[in-house]
Amino acid sequence: MFGNLLSRYWGMTFLRGAIWMLFGILIFMQPGLSLVTFTYLFGMFALVDGIASLVTAFGGREENDNWWILLLLGLAGIGVAVLTFTYPAVTALAVLFWIAGWAITVGVLEIAVGIWLRKEIEGEFWLILAGLASVAFGVFLFARPAAGVLSVMWLIAAYAFLFGLILMIFAVRARRFTDHLVRIRG
Repeated sequence: MFGNLLSRYWGMTFLRGAIWMLFGILIFMQPGLSLVTFTYLFGMFALVDGIASLVTAFGGREENDNWWILLLLGLAGIGVAVLTFTYPAVTALAVLFWIAGWAITVGVLEIAVGIWLRKEIEGEFWLILAGLASVAFGVFLFARPAAGVLSVMWLIAAYAFLFGLILMIFAVRARRFTDHLVRIRG
């Protein structure tokens, strides 16, 4: 069961949420970050998020046929991080498109996982909501590329904080599902 996999590894989802909330808070606290500093900061957080998704994916590959969705989620984060670290001096427009593409990819994958979880776990709505927020954010950034990363810094911070909060709520709900299964089996 995919829900069982996510509920067993709820800590990784919680960690992902905490990381993105921290990213948002850091941007709120330092809105005047240079583009290069922001780029490295984003790359670091995308890398940790990707690794957390890979841990969950590989942890459940033996028992779940859909583990590859989490693998894609992790690879997307790591891929964007590698691009970010490889080309730190890219223009604001390129960073904006990387963030927008990553947000849409992650959002679509999280919506798919949330839909698969409908019959397995309570609270899947939160993961679908996180996915919808990511897709909407990515589409907005693609639609407004002339604004540039620095001029939408507050929006990026708000998205990261909200996305992280929603992931943390989902993780807690997934943990409750594990506790429920233990009580049933026990």
